[in-house]
Amino acid sequence: MPSPAEKRAVFRRLHEAGCFVISNPWNAGSARYLQGLGFKALATTSSGFAHSMGFADGEQSCDEVLAHFREIAAVTDVPVNADFENGYADDTGRLAANVTRCIATGVAGLSIEDATGDPGQPLYDFDLAVARVKAARAAIDKAGGDVVFTARTEGFIRGRPDMGETIRRLKAFADAGADCLYSPGIKTREQIEATMKAVAPKPVNFLNSGAFGFTVKDIADMGVRRISVGGALARVAMDAFVKSARQIATDGKFDSFAGIISNAELNAFFHDDFAKRPKP
Repeated sequence: MPSPAEKRAVFRRLHEAGCFVISNPWNAGSARYLQGLGFKALATTSSGFAHSMGFADGEQSCDEVLAHFREIAAVTDVPVNADFENGYADDTGRLAANVTRCIATGVAGLSIEDATGDPGQPLYDFDLAVARVKAARAAIDKAGGDVVFTARTEGFIRGRPDMGETIRRLKAFADAGADCLYSPGIKTREQIEATMKAVAPKPVNFLNSGAFGFTVKDIADMGVRRISVGGALARVAMDAFVKSARQIATDGKFDSFAGIISNAELNAFFHDDFAKRPKP
């Protein structure tokens, strides 16, 4: 079982050249299966985990989320990035303390966003958003500095789709010490390429959460270093579950069970995989 330090070193190297897909599990089983498919790194999904536990995205406590990070980091051999939302704090002092707690879970990277959780003021003011990035950077440096720090600006998914302001914030976050930059919600080639140009040479994470018409190669050719899918895989699973359950409840039919993965196939994977898993 690689140590947290070894996973962090691997994760940092992945951000230095090329392009990789960082897939998003929502529990231990999905994490192990994604690792088994050969993904080089994984990332938690706040929405996927929240929905699996019966919460809306953003409504879980910091303690619950940190326990989830610890579980996923402990059960996997590959680096895990923590979707730490806004760090569960508004002020920089509490944010730094929570980042320190996040690092202690064994994750290889973490992201902090500039969303407030307040629909009336969805983004932190520019100066506070930058100060929060600096506080997170300082906390990571104090802990050893090897955790990869991703700074996110959320305008495009929080009702503020302003490309100029998005780039302004990403550039400031890069200058404030972020290792990787991320603006979920951008979708077009023009938006992606503008982001790449603005923060170069720092790596960019692109969220491919829908059928945008791109392949991994297309995105890599634009210069993106890291591709994530966010909660999309978890929603694929929930979508299939909801449609199947509704068919049974409303039509009394079981047609949706046709062609699904067999219990034997899943048993075979998890039986073989369990032998490879780290033991307490």
